[in-house]
Amino acid sequence: QVQLVESGGGLVQAGGSLRLSCAASGRTFSTYNMGWFRQAPGKERELVATINWLGDTYYTDSVKGRFSISRDNARNTVYLQMNSLKPEDTAVYYCTADPNKIGARPDYWGQGTQVTVSS
Repeated sequence: QVQLVESGGGLVQAGGSLRLSCAASGRTFSTYNMGWFRQAPGKERELVATINWLGDTYYTDSVKGRFSISRDNARNTVYLQMNSLKPEDTAVYYCTADPNKIGARPDYWGQGTQVTVSS
């Protein structure tokens, strides 16, 4: 069982930056594939970025060059650095973890953190 707790969301002006953190419980964090999803009001949940246990990363096209996912296995934490934020990035952001799969229906989800970008 893995528990995920996100932090770092908030209100920021367009063009600004935020860094989301996700602290994970458990002693096998380094073997898990981690990811960030987001869901805006009235829209479907969207995969934003993933990082596998080897450190390979993936980004959805709309955030490439602006967002960066990273992990610190010593701290059991995954990060999402978000730069050049746009109003369309406004959403609840969820941290995810899975021991096997990556990107599709991860087994574990955090409670979500709200990111609001004002124009």
